[in-house]
Amino acid sequence: MSRQLTLADISDARAYERERHAIRQSIVEMKARRRVHVGPIITLLFENRDTLRFQVQEMARVEKIFTDEGIQEELDVYNPLVPEAGELSATLFVELTTDEQMREWLPKLVGIERAVQFRLPNGEVVPCVVDPAHAAQLTREHVTAAVHYISFRFTPEQVVAMGAGTLLAFDHPAYQEATELSAATLAELHTDLAAD
Repeated sequence: MSRQLTLADISDARAYERERHAIRQSIVEMKARRRVHVGPIITLLFENRDTLRFQVQEMARVEKIFTDEGIQEELDVYNPLVPEAGELSATLFVELTTDEQMREWLPKLVGIERAVQFRLPNGEVVPCVVDPAHAAQLTREHVTAAVHYISFRFTPEQVVAMGAGTLLAFDHPAYQEATELSAATLAELHTDLAAD
């Protein structure tokens, strides 16, 4: 069964306003467990059905999208990011705050979205996957974008192997960084990877 969002998953504007505060608080707490800083300037946020539902609800709220057709357009944008069993999906942020940093780093980091990998405690490496259409939109020959969407596909054996000691790493000529995943993050990611 697909985990993709449907129109039925999206509350209408008035109903959403009534529940927004509680939903927002829950999502903020969840995202804290799903956010991984790797090195000085890159953060990955691992998305799931709940984070993406919240994103669609917030887009509809801000953009004042009230029609089924308008909501469906948002679902079509975000549904490819909903991870299915055995998959992880992440938004990669290159966190630069000044024009000087952008001029320095964005040219150096071309291809960064293809350099992310999980290094499992058993020595296996799970590389990221970049959707070709997405890559064509965001990456230029001489400069990269500050936001990328990537995914990872795990075999059942790799899911079992992903435990304490798992690293999220970059293997890029200009960015060789790794971070060990916390127990809380591992628990969150295992909920995405689990079979339904």
